[in-house]
Amino acid sequence: MNDHQLLRYSRHILLDEIDIEGQEKLLAAHALIIGAGGLGSPAALYLASAGVGTITLVDDDTVDLTNLQRQILHTTERIGQAKVVSGQKTLSDINPGINIVALKERVSGERLNELVGQASVVLDCSDNFATRHAINRACVAKRVPLVSGAAIKFDGQISVFDARSGNAPCYACLFPEEQQFEEVNCGTMGVFAPLVGIIGSMQAAEALKLIAGIGTSLAGRLLLLDARTMEWSSIKIARNASCSICGQAH
Repeated sequence: MNDHQLLRYSRHILLDEIDIEGQEKLLAAHALIIGAGGLGSPAALYLASAGVGTITLVDDDTVDLTNLQRQILHTTERIGQAKVVSGQKTLSDINPGINIVALKERVSGERLNELVGQASVVLDCSDNFATRHAINRACVAKRVPLVSGAAIKFDGQISVFDARSGNAPCYACLFPEEQQFEEVNCGTMGVFAPLVGIIGSMQAAEALKLIAGIGTSLAGRLLLLDARTMEWSSIKIARNASCSICGQAH
């Protein structure tokens, strides 16, 4: 690190668990964030400010007036602009010393596998089960840790699925692909604005811990938040040996 970086990241370097070595790991890392909306906004902001060297933002949507209640990457002047382009500008303004890659795409299949394979950690900030399952399949195949978050109304959840560990569950162990779940979205149900900030910031925290190799991740645990009472619940998740994605047969 140069003198400018030592000063910029000095408050991280002062932490014994991070120090210069940990900060250098962050600078060398590549975070893939899928979704530049409510969850992706705070997650990306904290990863950028913390000095993750390369951040790839993936989203095929454009900024809409209804987004601005909670999607803090974007501004009124950028309505109609691609979210990834808006996000790239915001993150570059916060930290011009890192590389921000903006991909206006809806990724799947081999393209998704390619992007996941290039990443140190993946943050799922999407809003539908099909995308979440596709991301999980790619992370299991490429053995890349996945930080998954979700938020709707006043309810949030976050967990880590780390395919590098032989006994860690994957997302499909919790939500099997073959099982039907009701899709809900904030366009019809609404979402409490600070809730996505809480969950998205926690996604950034888990990603930074995974990159730097500090603390204990949420792998094997699902945290649930009821923002009306600010009460957290923690549920242990076991690996499903018959899981269609990470089970013994696969």
